[in-house]
Amino acid sequence: MSKQYLLTTYNKNINLNNRVVMAPMTRSRADNEGRVPTDDLQGLYYEQRASAGLIITEGSQVSADAVGYINTPGIYSDEQLEGWKNVTKRVHDKGGKIFIQLWHVGRMSHPDFHNGALPLSASAINPNDKSYTPEGFKDTVTPKEMTIEDIKTAVRDFRNAAANSVKAGFDGVEIHSSNGYLFHQFFNGTSNKRTDNYGGSIENKARFFFEVLDAIKEVIPQEKIGARFNPSLHGLFGMTMDEDTIPTFEYIIKKLNDYNLAYVHLSEPFTDVSEIPYAVSEIAKHFRPLYNGTLMINTDFDQDKGNKIIEEGHADLVAYGKLYISNPDLVERLENNLDLAEWDGDTFYTTGAKGYTDYPKASK
Repeated sequence: MSKQYLLTTYNKNINLNNRVVMAPMTRSRADNEGRVPTDDLQGLYYEQRASAGLIITEGSQVSADAVGYINTPGIYSDEQLEGWKNVTKRVHDKGGKIFIQLWHVGRMSHPDFHNGALPLSASAINPNDKSYTPEGFKDTVTPKEMTIEDIKTAVRDFRNAAANSVKAGFDGVEIHSSNGYLFHQFFNGTSNKRTDNYGGSIENKARFFFEVLDAIKEVIPQEKIGARFNPSLHGLFGMTMDEDTIPTFEYIIKKLNDYNLAYVHLSEPFTDVSEIPYAVSEIAKHFRPLYNGTLMINTDFDQDKGNKIIEEGHADLVAYGKLYISNPDLVERLENNLDLAEWDGDTFYTTGAKGYTDYPKASK
């Protein structure tokens, strides 16, 4: 095989042993009342995958208001903080690096998670999707449009979560501004109909995100902050693109050149968007010329595609999702060109060790 660019070191704000990143993935294993990550499940799961150049954890709620899925961990309580301390120690003891993904789902939630109260969003527009509640899938509802005070509270919640992440020993944080969740709901004109300073113009639609970023960098160096975006998301998570969607993300990515972030994490389209007039089909190629910092890309990369996109200069790091579920030793398998194990989709969101910590490492 030609040169494995994935296995080369990377040293720009973050020093990584390789360019293989474990992508953030919801796994719904924090099945306890406090939504606390535990040593025997999350601790072992992430330790098993510590040979990744960088691990990005599953999305972790920044507050009780941010919850939208069952059994997902948070980073807002003392108990959650202590639980994550065990996780980061196990990863660091194996020589790994780990960022936590900070998450607020916004309207992609349900009143069942909020004692009957409505979930929050940029505007009172139902995403017409499903929420996975303790009683199974339920239809989403029309959310409450966030007041200015609600927005200020959310900014404080993200800042507090970032401060907790430092205390928990994380090497950095990733702002989950992607996949139809709260920030994306502000970015997108079909979910944001506000007429105040957080709606209307592209600058206004991005304002909330940059307020959060500026708050987070008060408690953690900006070179330890990443941000994730999905510019061509369409027809999923309540998102519908319009003519301002890509220009909005272009504005955001260009403005991030004014910061010194760990990375910008972009997703290639989740679905075929070739017939969508407003969409961009090749995200890394489109946004690479706009951003001077470290660019991470994900969605359906294999070994060859990962090496190629780095070799061609369209990305610096490649994040792998499902392959990391079933291949805890993914880096070693790539190094030795070993077969990759298949994942079991039926256990992605179940509880317990099955389909989580019981995938074996390869025998050489």
